Amino acid sequence: MKSYDVFIGMGSNVGERETFLQRAADALRAMSDFRVVWFSSVYETDPYGNTKQGKFLNAVCQANTPLLPGELLPRLRDVERQLGRTERERWGPREIDLDILLYDGLVVLDAAVTVPHPEMEKRKFVLVPLREIAPDLVHPVSGLTAAELARACTDEGRVVKSSYHIR
Repeated sequence: MKSYDVFIGMGSNVGERETFLQRAADALRAMSDFRVVWFSSVYETDPYGNTKQGKFLNAVCQANTPLLPGELLPRLRDVERQLGRTERERWGPREIDLDILLYDGLVVLDAAVTVPHPEMEKRKFVLVPLREIAPDLVHPVSGLTAAELARACTDEGRVVKSSYHIR
């Protein structure tokens, strides 16, 4: 059975941010057909889009799974709901956010899921932790590595390594 190397962006800026990230990490580890390889460091970041909200804690998870993107996405949404995510406005505050960033070089464009994540190249809060754990990972559309994408990103939001670590 084929196993895909996937990268999941994680973020929280509501309530006990560290607790939400840790509970999400625990839920990812507990998922069947999903093996966590590792987590990046946690970064405190400025909000993106809607800047009138609290700072985020962000990280990236690398994992392996036999699931296709359309099978994994509903599981990630279930984790968000189980952890109490409340739907708000776009780019608004969130208890936990889990986004598929990259999926083993696949390009998927359909109504249910888009891979690679269509906004990741514009978001330093995604690219800095991704560069940390996979600097040579190649974006399947741009052909640039995570390190090159992070250097080229024009997002001026602050991204600072936190003292908090996912256990």
